[in-house]
This record gives sequence, structure tokens and C-alpha cells, in this order.
Amino acid sequence: MLIPLTEYAKRHGKNPAIARQAAGRGSFQTARKMGRDWFVDEDEPWPDRRVKSGKYIGWRAKHGEG
Repeated sequence: MLIPLTEYAKRHGKNPAIARQAAGRGSFQTARKMGRDWFVDEDEPWPDRRVKSGKYIGWRAKHGEG
């Protein structure tokens, strides 16, 4: 069931403005814009877009910084 993005953000303890930015970037798979409001499936998990591969470990040393 689709719910307003502001309600979704409140349920996940997030700022609605950050949720709107994420929806605009395409971070949510089920986000739909109807008129001027965003809606998202209530069961979709909050996207975790952090880099967890370790790819950036030691990048300063590799590029002569620090």
C-alpha cells in the first residue's frame, strides 16, 4: 500500500526533506510522484547507500594526502 513520503519518513525517524531528496534521486524502488507529492510503499526498507566494500580505506595514503 502506498503512503505519503512524509508519513514514511516519520515512521523511519527520518527528516521528510531528506526523504524527498532521496526519492528525487531514485533511491526508493517504489516511489511514485502523484501531482506534487511523493508516495512510497509502506513495506519498503529505508535505503542504505553507504559504501561498505572498504574501497576507500587508505585513499589518502594512496594519493599522497595526510
